[in-house]
Amino acid sequence: MTIDLGLMLAGMLMIGFLAQWLAWRVRLPAILFLLLAGIALGPAIGVLDPDRLLGDLLFPTVSLAVALILFEGSLTLRFHELPGIGKAVRGLVSYGAVASLLLLALAAHLVAGLAWPIALLFGALGCVTGPTVIAPMLRTLRPNARIANTLRWEGIVIDPLGALFAVLIYEAIVSRQEGHTIGIFLATIGCGVGIGALAAWLMAFFLRRQLIPEYLQNYAVLAAVLLAFSISNTLTHESGLLAVTIMGIALGNLRGVHMDDILDFKESLTTVLVSLLFVLLAARLHWPLPDGMLGAGIALFVIAQLLVRPLTVALSSFGSGLNWRERALIGWVAPRGIVAASVSALFALRLDQLGVAGAEALVPLVFTLIIGTVVLQSATARPLAIWLKVAEPEPRGVLIFGSDHVARAIAKSLHDAGFRVVLADDDWDGIRLARMDGLTTFFGNPASPHAERHLDLTGIGRLLAASTHRERNSLACVRYRQEFGRDKVYRLRNLTPRENTDRAALAGSLLAPPLFDEEMTHGRFAQMLDEGWRIKSTRLSATFDWSQFIEQHGSNTVLMFGVEEKGALRVASTKRELEPKPGWTVIALVPPAAV
Repeated sequence: MTIDLGLMLAGMLMIGFLAQWLAWRVRLPAILFLLLAGIALGPAIGVLDPDRLLGDLLFPTVSLAVALILFEGSLTLRFHELPGIGKAVRGLVSYGAVASLLLLALAAHLVAGLAWPIALLFGALGCVTGPTVIAPMLRTLRPNARIANTLRWEGIVIDPLGALFAVLIYEAIVSRQEGHTIGIFLATIGCGVGIGALAAWLMAFFLRRQLIPEYLQNYAVLAAVLLAFSISNTLTHESGLLAVTIMGIALGNLRGVHMDDILDFKESLTTVLVSLLFVLLAARLHWPLPDGMLGAGIALFVIAQLLVRPLTVALSSFGSGLNWRERALIGWVAPRGIVAASVSALFALRLDQLGVAGAEALVPLVFTLIIGTVVLQSATARPLAIWLKVAEPEPRGVLIFGSDHVARAIAKSLHDAGFRVVLADDDWDGIRLARMDGLTTFFGNPASPHAERHLDLTGIGRLLAASTHRERNSLACVRYRQEFGRDKVYRLRNLTPRENTDRAALAGSLLAPPLFDEEMTHGRFAQMLDEGWRIKSTRLSATFDWSQFIEQHGSNTVLMFGVEEKGALRVASTKRELEPKPGWTVIALVPPAAV
């Protein structure tokens, strides 16, 4: 039965979406389900044959998709963040990464019998983790803050650097294979760097001077990335990936260029490309694998998991201040992800066309490493963290969406009560004032793909949506209801039930219960603060209970939170009326006369 090309592409989009949705539901990296879907459609049942489906378009399609993925990853690398990420992370992404590359290459040479050039390329691809696989794992792992920050920053920084390692090794292999001299290789590197830097400078020139309207900026950057990739490849063969990597790093670090909106667009586009690309690439795997490749892949996975990663972490973190328990867990967690899968498949296609010996083994070995690390570490990392006593207890912290004086006042009251509070918003003025108050902040929309990669939710278990934007509050509630649970997400109304008579009111109440009481809205809370009302925290006792607190401060006092004797936070809402007991600490909004 022949399936129409349009139907097949639409079906792949839907399968990619379902794989991403399943990954979100079970809190595992999406790459695992995308690869399994591709293997099921391709080698298992034979419905999808990418070579027959796309023909001569397969290689250009994969090349352009990988170029955009590498550009998006390199766009997130900020040079000013490198000095502050700690000795352990600096070691992991520098000499630790080089050691990992060499050890994996040695293992591939000895175990799988790969020639040294292909073995070095496998090592470069195998040493890369990445935020797209680390972030979902950290949400289920829930280690302490030092481990979480180390793993998160390692993934963010090594993603583009590892890709750069792989591209340089690939350039050397291709140059040698085609009979090029070292001069041609250096010219290829120079062309890639030069075109990437020039493209970044030209794009920054147009963006700084507002020569491109805002609604066309995403389109312009997309076109510029693909054009730079194609021109660089045309001038010097196979230099395009290096050009887009350099272009992303340069644009991400040039001053006066606002890239946040462009990055959000690229992240959304990358999600679509990754979903299609990995289903296609996994469907190209041939089953059974070449002789000895399955056993060699499993052996390399075991060596990478039990020998290479622990050794490189021990080397990189020596003298860093991490204790042995923290170093042991970091030495266990290193899932491989998007860069390894996409770049290995692209390079294998090209090297196979050139007739390079051993190129057919690259994809099976890399994919075995990806699936093995994701599955094993997802299943064992949390129990190991608990056994090592480096796991966070039940998350007690609070994520607050909003940064105006209402959100800051609520955040400050919880922070003073001893809870970890992260205040997230894309209003820079509000975030700046929150930082001056000593609060932990995240500049950006907490429901965005950017937050998925960079927002540290270690120890966070609740969401209070308290921004001035009703629709964005609802979006945040949808996003974090699955993350924290339906009973851990709340919203501060923007309109009272009488003011809000449309169907959105019902939808909002289903998403998350309103905070505090039936009449409380964001505007009313702000007005009360302006009129002199203050948030007061008091510990109740047998001689001074809640009724006496009300008698002292007035019957119109608004109860906001209660903290039990064991430290558990209770949130007052229209769905849950609190009855504070002796021993609790109550946090309430009291009239000015009571101050």
